[in-house]
Amino acid sequence: MANNQGPQGTNDPAGSTQMFRAFVDDAPQGRQAAPAASSSGPRIGLIVGILAAVVVVAAVAWLALG
Repeated sequence: MANNQGPQGTNDPAGSTQMFRAFVDDAPQGRQAAPAASSSGPRIGLIVGILAAVVVVAAVAWLALG
């Protein structure tokens, strides 16, 4: 007995691709708004971190030489 029927339960790859493309097309709009609003946040954190490191190094040098 030969099984002439095709596999059942297979997904249509074209439908999945279309849904993925729709998802990708919608995603950048939401992602572009957030970084633009908080672009100064990482810079301020970096500056505060550098200043804190300079203060710690200065304090250690002052204690070592004093």
